[in-house]
Amino acid sequence: MFSRLTPLLRGLLGLMAVLTPLVCGEAAAQGAGAAEVPLDRAAIAAGLCTDAGDTLDRAADALGDASDDDLAFLRRITDALMGRNLVCGETVAIKSGGGTVDALTGAPADASGKTPVLNLRNRASAENLGAALTLLTPSSASDRDRALRVLARRPQGVSAAALARAAEAALDDASRAAIEELAVVASLASEDVSERIAAVEALARTPNRRNLGRLEALKGEPAYEGDTAFRDAVDAAIGEASTWVRIADALSVLFSGLSYASILFIAAVGLAIVFGLMGVINLAHGEFIMIGAYVTFMVQEVLRALAPALVDWYLILAIPFTFLVTAAIGVAIELLVVRHLYRRPLMTLLATWAVSLFLVNIVRVTFGTQNLAFATPSYISGGFTLIGDFIVTQNRLFAIVFALVVLAATWLILKKTPFGLNVRAVTQNREMASAIGIATRRVDMLAFGLGSGLAGLAGLALAPIYNVNPLMGTNFIIESFMVVVLGGVGSLAGTLIAALGIGQINVLIEPIWGAVAAKVIVLLLIIAFIQRRPEGLFAAPGRRK
Repeated sequence: MFSRLTPLLRGLLGLMAVLTPLVCGEAAAQGAGAAEVPLDRAAIAAGLCTDAGDTLDRAADALGDASDDDLAFLRRITDALMGRNLVCGETVAIKSGGGTVDALTGAPADASGKTPVLNLRNRASAENLGAALTLLTPSSASDRDRALRVLARRPQGVSAAALARAAEAALDDASRAAIEELAVVASLASEDVSERIAAVEALARTPNRRNLGRLEALKGEPAYEGDTAFRDAVDAAIGEASTWVRIADALSVLFSGLSYASILFIAAVGLAIVFGLMGVINLAHGEFIMIGAYVTFMVQEVLRALAPALVDWYLILAIPFTFLVTAAIGVAIELLVVRHLYRRPLMTLLATWAVSLFLVNIVRVTFGTQNLAFATPSYISGGFTLIGDFIVTQNRLFAIVFALVVLAATWLILKKTPFGLNVRAVTQNREMASAIGIATRRVDMLAFGLGSGLAGLAGLALAPIYNVNPLMGTNFIIESFMVVVLGGVGSLAGTLIAALGIGQINVLIEPIWGAVAAKVIVLLLIIAFIQRRPEGLFAAPGRRK
């Protein structure tokens, strides 16, 4: 019996194997179709000619479930409406190229009819719909950024489903985060209180000044007075966001002061060595900073001409060239000018001032007076948000790291090398150092070159974040001297602490009384301090005698 049934069973199984994929495929196709609700394109086209505002709002509500073809149709007809290319006659047509086509079929159509004009309310709805379509359809990065800015003004004009779909279609994490933030802001206006509370808690998790303003605006709504849960959620979110905003503000001031102090330190450390060792008031120190920036510029231009692929690394590759060129110029000036005037401090002051004027005019004649155009390397471009509104910019971070490297290198030279030992010996007691066989003149020459080279490195650090022109050095010479005098002549630790103090005080005072008042106040504070401690924060032992 079973042997006779086997062919029959085999036939039934084969039939099931053939029919199952067809049945399942049809069901799957039906399921997929259920997820996308087709638009009534004819009604939308007609609605734009009669009641554009409501039609645009309905179309915006349907974006979450619309098919790709419907999105493309909405894109065309919305662009035509915004560009006044929509023709409302017996059929709704779109002006395209030199002719007119049917808005629904794309076939050539009658060009006669009126062109609808959008009022302010309807234009806002059309802009919202166009921005949402830009995020849902293939578009350029600039168009997507523009669409995000439009939706940021009126996020409630687009449905949550459309924003969720746009977030899924986002091309990068930044765009996705921006769209998700728009969805949260749109949920603040939801009729469901639980959704509003969830949106309030989501804003509190990303505390910044913009979200704090959005949260504080909720205190004026009826729900804040009538719903205890909503009021508690808003108050807790405002308290949490306010705390993080204050922390971010403090960190931002600290970071700005640290970056400014880093530049001050690099600019002053060379001057501290020269002034501490020889007692020379080098008024040309600012011009060595300027020369360092110009050498960096020349390295960039040489790389641009000979090795364009390495231009992005010109700041790193220019470090040895900048140091050696400015150090060599410093050695030459010490040999030709400064060496002959050591016993006449006033004459060294006047001579170095004349050298500064000479260097400025040489650069002015060679390169002109305009600011130089530096390329911004990729590793110091942009920044990242750490907390709230506190953004760590990479160019300032580069200045801080570079100052630390300069500090470490200078400390190693002065503390761990025979040259550094000789410098310290000459600084503390020149006559005794000479008596034990140290070539003080040679030490003077090399120390002047080291100080000049460090000033050149300051110019390199300033190049990507500061205007580089022949007069840029004069802006740093006064503050460099203030750092040296406050820190203690010839003291590396004193120079570092004085730069940090002056930098932080400047950044704290500037937002309140302005840059000029900040510099005057800092100068008065230094004068008052020097009156009580003339040797500065850390005086060299030889200077206290």
